[in-house]
Amino acid sequence: MTEGKQRVWRIDREISLRAQLSAFQRGAGDPTTRWGADGSFARGAQTPDGPGALHLTSRPAEATVEAIAWGPGADWLLESVPDLLGSGDDPSGFEPRHPVIADAWRRFSHWRVPRSRLVLDALVPAVIEQKVTGQEAFSGYRRLVRRFGEPAPGPFGAALWVPPPAAGWARIPSWAWLQASVDGARSRAVVGAARVAGRLEQCVGLTLPQARSRLTALPGIGVWTAAEVSQRALGDADAVSFGDYHVAKDIGWALIGRPVDDARLAELLEPYAGHRYRVQQLLALAGHRRPRRGHRMAPRTHLPTRAR
Repeated sequence: MTEGKQRVWRIDREISLRAQLSAFQRGAGDPTTRWGADGSFARGAQTPDGPGALHLTSRPAEATVEAIAWGPGADWLLESVPDLLGSGDDPSGFEPRHPVIADAWRRFSHWRVPRSRLVLDALVPAVIEQKVTGQEAFSGYRRLVRRFGEPAPGPFGAALWVPPPAAGWARIPSWAWLQASVDGARSRAVVGAARVAGRLEQCVGLTLPQARSRLTALPGIGVWTAAEVSQRALGDADAVSFGDYHVAKDIGWALIGRPVDDARLAELLEPYAGHRYRVQQLLALAGHRRPRRGHRMAPRTHLPTRAR
């Protein structure tokens, strides 16, 4: 592997990179992430110091995770590894009172809420995913990154990409968004966020309520999008994806045997206040999804969207 800067992080718990970092992959064809046959993980990212690539390999026998990084953002990415792997997450006080949750916690007790500290990196794909099918959103994000981003530094060639910086997202013309099946409401939300990216990145230093308030003050950014950002960039263990097409239905099915709406989801998760996203993700990792019957939701193109 091409030489890069290296760090070895010693760990006191099991690390499954697939479980820990799967939330950062936006669809199977996400050009900013790559899984190795050995279970290693690589991602390209725009850091405060510039573009970079990070490669992580878990070495269970040695109780370590090996990190190698390349590019101007290499040092920043290496410093982010403990947070990315959840070292700042505190599961104390979490009591899995339901047998299904208890089983998921038993199987994935090593999982911790990640904290990438990259707000725009999490916000852009979340906005693109608003109110459309996953297939359409992932395809649109992939097209935009490959067209306006850049190949990641390091040994990956065209197999790993870095998304555009804030200024790059802000400069994408309207017709290019439409070619990627991203309608005007969503593209305006991304461009608006990119223009105040500096203030958004400051969310990392705010309290979680302050950060959520700053995020949802932006046009086109609602509770769902703010939660998706908080889960990945801010390490928010309580950020439930209210408003998601599947989450309430899947959790309801897992806990009481039937799909529920957001109001009922809030009731079911109330005993886990402070850890509600932890419950959401543990159930997802354990594979608890309601049976998919009937037709899949058809892709929708260029429809008006509201803040989500």
